[in-house]
Amino acid sequence: MPDATGLELLAGELREQDSDSVQDTEFFRERAALHIPPKAIKAVLEFLRGKGFTFLASVHGLDYYPEEPRLGVQYELLDMTALDRITVKLRVPTDDAHVDSVTPEWPTADHQEREIYDMFGVIFDGHPDLRRILMPEDYEGFPQRRDFPIGGEPVLFTKDAAFGEDYTQ
Repeated sequence: MPDATGLELLAGELREQDSDSVQDTEFFRERAALHIPPKAIKAVLEFLRGKGFTFLASVHGLDYYPEEPRLGVQYELLDMTALDRITVKLRVPTDDAHVDSVTPEWPTADHQEREIYDMFGVIFDGHPDLRRILMPEDYEGFPQRRDFPIGGEPVLFTKDAAFGEDYTQ
């Protein structure tokens, strides 16, 4: 992974290309991260690809409730030659949870973006097939958000069916 100095050098190069491309850097527990605005995601990932980070290992959704902007998306990139790793982090508000899809350039993001959409409600603009992947199409809400009601749905078990009871009673 880039050390703290290497991270700042990468951020400096990105800022030379676009002064608004990097909001902050983070080097914590030997992990390097760039905090960027959502509009910069494609340019930043392409820049990092040019620096050797050619493998998009994973894309994660996060909920920072009660903070705003509340929803986060993290991209984990690997440089397989130098054995480096870098995280690119961005955040979007719940009322405008839109991020450009990176699936056309990074095919491994396809199902991961769909999962984030399904679980958190982040909309990936330009995704070739953005629809629910884990929950039924008619499901309401986003189960991984921190304000999602806990308790599950009633399930009728055979032994209780005769009494009209389920596990919540």
